[in-house]
Amino acid sequence: MVTTTVHTLESAPEGSKPLLEGSIKAFGRLPGLHAVMATSPALLEAYQQVHRLVMSGTEFTPEERTVVWMTVNVANACHYCVPAHTAIAKMEKIDDDVVNALRNETPLPEKLEALRAFTLAIRDTHGHPSSDAVAAFEAAGYGERAILDVILIVSQKIMSNYTNAIFDTPTDEAFAAFAWKPKTVAAE
Repeated sequence: MVTTTVHTLESAPEGSKPLLEGSIKAFGRLPGLHAVMATSPALLEAYQQVHRLVMSGTEFTPEERTVVWMTVNVANACHYCVPAHTAIAKMEKIDDDVVNALRNETPLPEKLEALRAFTLAIRDTHGHPSSDAVAAFEAAGYGERAILDVILIVSQKIMSNYTNAIFDTPTDEAFAAFAWKPKTVAAE
């Protein structure tokens, strides 16, 4: 891991200050991820813009969006994003059984399982899913737009998961109740 500054509004580079002000306004506090990303105003701005697009520009329901987010978070063993998106899922009233299945990598209802499988196919193959993976996704009722929306959300998660892994972003106190460890670590 690399040592980094977890910025405050005062310590952040000038280019990040308005972005952090927006974070504080939106969340009532400064999320640790944003505080770490602030060292690179371009990364922070890109992450925030992609997040806005994910929230308002995809065809996914909040539950489906959670499936894609959490699938990537768990697959990338993101100690920060799994608790964060668990808290977000609670705020969005996503069924606890769905959230727990995502956190624990246990089966989901059929259509959501197809979404998880396709998300993993995108992530695991670096954007080269097999024709069988695409066909299974389409057979579950998803189309071309959903494929592209998965790509958008995976790109968002790459920015956050990689930042958190490299810089060991401290988990926000607001997410502490939802702490998570990957199966391999939890089993040790």
